[in-house]
Amino acid sequence: METGNVIRFAFILLLWFGLCYLLLTRVARIDFMTIFTIVASGIIVFVPLYKKYVRKKDR
Repeated sequence: METGNVIRFAFILLLWFGLCYLLLTRVARIDFMTIFTIVASGIIVFVPLYKKYVRKKDR
């Protein structure tokens, strides 16, 4: 991965962690739907990035 892509990936990762932190601190109780929301958002955000930048090297 190029340096610009690493910085972009790190920025998105930090932004995602910040939003997850906000979600976990604002919710009244942590239940299945909260955990499901965090996992689903992680999949939605990071799987396309992985496919675009990391798996591209293998080809």
